[in-house]
Amino acid sequence: MPATGTPKRCDRLPHPVPCRLPAARFASLRPSGYGGALVPGPFGACVSDIFREIDEELRRDNLLKLWSRYGRYVIAVAVLALVVAGGIVAWREHQASERRAQGQRYSNALALVRGGKDGEAAKVFALLAREGGGYSLLAAFEEAELLAKGGDRKAAIAAYDRIATSSGIDPEFRDLAVLLSAAQLLADGDAAAASEHLQKLIASGNPWRASALDLTAAAKLKAGDRSGALAIYKELADDLSAPQGLRARAAEMAAALKS
Repeated sequence: MPATGTPKRCDRLPHPVPCRLPAARFASLRPSGYGGALVPGPFGACVSDIFREIDEELRRDNLLKLWSRYGRYVIAVAVLALVVAGGIVAWREHQASERRAQGQRYSNALALVRGGKDGEAAKVFALLAREGGGYSLLAAFEEAELLAKGGDRKAAIAAYDRIATSSGIDPEFRDLAVLLSAAQLLADGDAAAASEHLQKLIASGNPWRASALDLTAAAKLKAGDRSGALAIYKELADDLSAPQGLRARAAEMAAALKS
């Protein structure tokens, strides 16, 4: 028998040509795929594209339904957000403009003081104090100081008392206003009222305690209470938390009252 694949002539053909016998087919080592996983091919890709298109159409339909139902609310919320954001920006710009204007007016009032026009400056400070804002507290103190400087102690005391009773400022500034009001009361001759003002400031831990003790001792001296004044001056001289200047002055006053 000729070897497999050996050429021979096909005698039955009109023109005999060399031909090969079919090669012997043996079992292939490659899996046939029968009963196993499908190998991707043109058909599988086509099916995948169809399902993808169907999925996209469904999503598009759902989005259109949602938009037709809630689209106007989405637009309303977006417009509202833009309006609110614009309002906030406009309000902040307005506040910044107001602060700049107040700062300029405060500077102008200080210039009036330097020019000796205390009366005009006091009026500007009074307006700034009533308006509120970042310069209102400074303006209120400046107004009261100018009133006291001009000799109108009653008006100065009233101005300091307004600061002391304001609820929108820090306690330290309210207590400072009480201290300055007491000083004006004492200068006006009302020692009893001055001492009454100072009572809450002489508590331990108050930042104005040393100054309040000094004024209280002066009020007692003005009222004729030398022993009471001496006790306070001695207490102040021994207070290590008090400023050195006040301690030295209190020691001098205590020594003078002892003699």
